[in-house]
Amino acid sequence: MITSEMQFAGLGLAEPLLRAIADAGYSRPTPIQAQAIPEVLQGRDLLAAAQTGTGKTAGFTLPILHLLSKSRPQGQRPGRPRCLILTPTRELTAQVEESVQTYGKYVPLKSMVMFGGVNINPQIAALKKPLDILVATPGRLLDHAGQKTVDLSGVEILVLDEADRMLDMGFIRDIRKVLALLPARRQNLLFSATFSDEIRTLAKGVLNDAVEVSVARRNTASELVQQTVLLVQKEHKRDLLSHLIRSRGWEQVLVFTRTKHGANRLAEKLVRDGISAAAIHGNKSQSARTKALSGFKDGSVSVLVATDIAARGLDIDQLPQVVNFELPNVPEDYVHRIGRTGRAGATGAAVSLVDVPEEGKLLADIERLIKRKIDREPLPEFTVTAPDRDDRDRPPRPQGRPGRPGGQRAEGQRSAPPRQGSRHGGTGKAPQAAAPQRPSPAAQPQRAQQGAGTGPARRPALFNAKATAR
Repeated sequence: MITSEMQFAGLGLAEPLLRAIADAGYSRPTPIQAQAIPEVLQGRDLLAAAQTGTGKTAGFTLPILHLLSKSRPQGQRPGRPRCLILTPTRELTAQVEESVQTYGKYVPLKSMVMFGGVNINPQIAALKKPLDILVATPGRLLDHAGQKTVDLSGVEILVLDEADRMLDMGFIRDIRKVLALLPARRQNLLFSATFSDEIRTLAKGVLNDAVEVSVARRNTASELVQQTVLLVQKEHKRDLLSHLIRSRGWEQVLVFTRTKHGANRLAEKLVRDGISAAAIHGNKSQSARTKALSGFKDGSVSVLVATDIAARGLDIDQLPQVVNFELPNVPEDYVHRIGRTGRAGATGAAVSLVDVPEEGKLLADIERLIKRKIDREPLPEFTVTAPDRDDRDRPPRPQGRPGRPGGQRAEGQRSAPPRQGSRHGGTGKAPQAAAPQRPSPAAQPQRAQQGAGTGPARRPALFNAKATAR
C-alpha cells in the first residue's frame, strides 16, 4: 500500500542504493517512484505517465541499478550494454546519465551517454570497454549500430523516456529500427507525460502484459504553478520582458519562443538591455548548449531563451520563473513549458505575453485544454524603445503556413492544416505595408500610445508606456 509516509527503505532497494539516496538528501519517494519502483523490481513491463518534475527519472534508474547489480554476467563483452535508455534530446540524455551516476555511486556498474552533435570517436573508444547502461538518442545510436561499434543483442531492459516527445519529433521510424536490433525477450519501460492515442499505439507494439501507472490527469497543468497572462502588442513584448526582469528582480528565467531565429534575436536584445542571457536551440552546437545551460544553472546567465525542443527534459532545481514570450502552436506544449517550474513540490510562476489578434485563438485552445481561464494581469507601465536597426530596415514578411515558403516553422513542429478562422501558427495574412520609417524622438510618445505607429486601424495600446529614443 502506498502512503505519504512511505520511505525509500520500504521499496525493496539494495542498501548501496539507499545510501546513495540518503547522500542526495532524499528519504521519501515521490508518487511516481512509489508506484513504479516495486513494479520494475518485479520484472514487469511498465507504461507510466507523470508530469515533468515528478521524479520519474529516479523512478526507473533506481530499480534498474538494483536489478543489474543483483545479476552480474560472466565475461561481459565490450560495447554490449545490458540496459538501453532512449531519450529524445542531448540535454535529457546527459541528465539521465547524471541520475545514474548519482544513485549508482556505490554499485559496480558502468554507464555512458551517446548523442549526436559531438565527435563520434570518443564514443567509439568508450564502447571498447564493458558497459552496463547506455543512455542514447536514437539517431546517434543507429549511427553506431551501422558502424557495428555497439552490440544491442544483450539488452535486458529497454527504457523509452519522454516517449511522447520522441513521437512529436518524428523519431518513430528510428525507434522501430532500434527495436529490430534488440532481443525479443527483455523488460520494457515506457515513460510519457501523457497517455495519448499515439502513445498507446506505440505501447502495444513494445510492451508485454504491462502494468499502467499514472500520477496526474492527462494534460493537467501543475497546481503549484501560478499562471498569468499579460496582453501586449507583439512589437512591445521584448521591452515588456526586459522591464519585468528588472522590476521584479528575476534572477533565473526560462523564456520560450517558437523559433530558433526568434530565440537568438530575443537573447541578443536582452544582452543589449544589460541582462545576461543566452539562447539554446537545435541549431546550437553541443558545446554552446552545454555552456549556456551551465551558465544558467550557476547563475552567470539570468535568462535562458529556448525553443520547445531544446528545453524538453531540462532539469533545473527550483526554477522560479517561466515566460511564454510566444504561445506554442500545440496547446499540450504549454503544459510541458510551465512544467519546467513548480517541480518536486516547489512553487513557481509562469507568465505568458499574448498578442490577442495573433495569439488569442491559441490562448483559448490552451484554456480549453487545462479546463480553466488563466488570470489576466494588469499591464505595468514600461518604457518603449525605438525599433532595433534590424527591425527598422526589414520590411514586413508574409507569415505563410508552418513549414511552407513565407513562414518559419516552429522548431520540431510538424505541419498541420489550419483551423477554420484561425490566425495562429503564421496562417494569417500580414498587411501589405511599406518599410517602416524611423520616427523622430518627438513623434514617439504619440506613436507608442497608438500602437507604435501601425496606422489608425491598429487597436489602441494596452499599456501606459513611456517612449524614449535609444
